[in-house]
Amino acid sequence: MASRPEQNEAGGGGRAAALVMIVICAAQFVLQLDFSIVNVALPTIQRELHMAPAELQWIVTGYALTFGSLLLAGGRLADILGRRRLLVAGLVLFAFASLACGLAQWPIMLIIARLVQGAAGAMISPAALSLLTTANAEGPARNRALSIWQATTAAGATAGIIAGGLLTQYFGWRAVFLVNPPLIAIMLAFVPRLPAARTASAERLDVRGALLVTGAIALLIYGLSSGQQHGFTRPATLASLAVAVILGLAFVWAERAAAAPMLPLSILATPARRAAVTAMLMIGAILAGYVYFTSLYLQRVEGFTPLQTGLGLLPSTVTVVLTSTLGTRRLLSRFSIKQVLLAGLVVMAGGQAWLAQISPGAGYASAVLPGLVLTALGIGLALPSASIAITSGVAARDQGLAGALFTTSQQTGAAVGLAILATAAAARTAAAARTAAAARAVAAGAGADLTAGYRLSFLIATGIAVLALLVVAVSLKSRPVQQELSRQQPEPDAIQPVTPATPPESQLRKC
Repeated sequence: MASRPEQNEAGGGGRAAALVMIVICAAQFVLQLDFSIVNVALPTIQRELHMAPAELQWIVTGYALTFGSLLLAGGRLADILGRRRLLVAGLVLFAFASLACGLAQWPIMLIIARLVQGAAGAMISPAALSLLTTANAEGPARNRALSIWQATTAAGATAGIIAGGLLTQYFGWRAVFLVNPPLIAIMLAFVPRLPAARTASAERLDVRGALLVTGAIALLIYGLSSGQQHGFTRPATLASLAVAVILGLAFVWAERAAAAPMLPLSILATPARRAAVTAMLMIGAILAGYVYFTSLYLQRVEGFTPLQTGLGLLPSTVTVVLTSTLGTRRLLSRFSIKQVLLAGLVVMAGGQAWLAQISPGAGYASAVLPGLVLTALGIGLALPSASIAITSGVAARDQGLAGALFTTSQQTGAAVGLAILATAAAARTAAAARTAAAARAVAAGAGADLTAGYRLSFLIATGIAVLALLVVAVSLKSRPVQQELSRQQPEPDAIQPVTPATPPESQLRKC
């Protein structure tokens, strides 16, 4: 269905684009903050609400389930209903859900509120990213914006670990949720100044496609989480994964036949975009795994506190931020997206290979820090490059979907990768424990057994990085990525620079 061109309402192109970037990066920061801030508070939550372990894991899994499964639907709704409108709705819903989490008196109340938080995040993320891409024309301006956006993602993730430790220690676990509403209130004050889009009334959501893809991703995440927790031979786990595959195939078939598909398969017709999505799946697996297992190693083997662990991960965040904002956008002006993406994957593989050499008592400075910095350097190069490859050449009316495709790839890759890595690590740890010498000290043995599992996870992650490297190199070996992207020219409304709107239009289109 045709849609009207993107209508931008903020006055002053440069100032409006800067305002968009600030508000969008703030929203992304809060989302990433919420991903990691809760993890530190889990033991306290379990103790005070008397939660069973099976209930406790749903505080994390429930959020990931609704967030990951609803992203594509959220991206399409942003294109149809308007990005600013959906961003406002998502922020308001996220604020109320956070308030409900902070005031929860029973486990079920907290779990339901976390499910709603994830759904709200699935509205915010694609709407925010598409606002960012449509406010910045393809080229240096968008490269810079996406680099800063990726840096904000990394900063929010690590800040969550540090803030979670501080808030839980000094104000209690409820503070990790109650910190969100004031931050969102500040953002909402600036939202009316963001560009708003109007679409033709004929635009509608492909409900069948939305239900199929949401069900497929939800069951995939649930099945992988269940398998990681209880084993992959459990009937419920196998059934979830099998139905996820069936729904996924049904979605592809339905989209081919739909007159107005939710996910036009033509968006993946460009080899550059297919390779970038594939690479993003693998990068998501590495990103989730290296933070997770490094945190476990530092706390369980090296004896770090949660706050010390957050500070130990801080150099990684600083590296990603500096690389994304200062290095990657300059490299992209001199080299192709493919070359920068390949360089990032090479460095990432080197960082994971370094971490695969950890041992009990090896020390943070020599065994962990170099691997963290190398991996972060690779992420700072690869993530902005992949995001540019996925969102470039897409018409403005589909930018919400393109943003959702990028985020969904990362989230799905994280879910799949973490399940694989955690299962392999647990199996290796169990095998090491069974073969341990009887005379070995219990504490030393436990540390050695755990480290064996963590080493294997980093080794597998190294292989994933190498596989992503091969996929990108082989898929794009014939021409630069920019040429691949230009093969499918965007429609005339693909990029609309931010321009002043007349006062009547601005007043009529306020959210």
